[in-house]
Amino acid sequence: MESRPDQDGAPAGEPGGGRADDVVRAMRDVDRRGFLPRNRLRWAHEDRPLEIGHAQTCSQPSTVAAMLRLLQVPAGASVLDVGAGSGWTTAILARLVGPEGEVLGVERLPDLAAWGAANVRRARMPWARVVRSLPDELGVPRPGGWDRVLVSAAADTMPEALVDLVAPGGRMVVPVRHVMTLVERDTDGHVLVSEHGTYSFVPLVED
Repeated sequence: MESRPDQDGAPAGEPGGGRADDVVRAMRDVDRRGFLPRNRLRWAHEDRPLEIGHAQTCSQPSTVAAMLRLLQVPAGASVLDVGAGSGWTTAILARLVGPEGEVLGVERLPDLAAWGAANVRRARMPWARVVRSLPDELGVPRPGGWDRVLVSAAADTMPEALVDLVAPGGRMVVPVRHVMTLVERDTDGHVLVSEHGTYSFVPLVED
């Protein structure tokens, strides 16, 4: 695995990657209100993280947009959403990939996983779902790997178990010590890592 400097030429929160307009449309189409507890609905349209219980949050919309622009999700892609929580990012990813794609959200906490799964079902995109992850697994293996992997919680170190799930030609966006990190695997299997700004995230539950 090798590192390289940020080459985007724009801050992570600004349009700079492919499908930036699609990210705006997808986030507009998937109302955040459908993925929040009732006592947080009044703040649904504010640009800040909102608590959803169990010391977890629904991420700040501008941060989600930055991550998705960096991830550059193509239509028809297979996507793993790690730390799906309320299912909001899973549903946005489902809008981006469309019915020819596949999105699997995984959540470690059982109550959140059940709630997130119900929220995504209500969004009526059957190519997306949320499941509870196994205690000893960060993600879910897929034959050939996942085209895209989104991680919405901060790891202390690069989660190699998730790097291994990225398909050739694929991308993963993961906060590592709160630094937005892009992992790219080229078609030969080589992995490149670049950093794209500092953000605040809840910790990634790895045990």
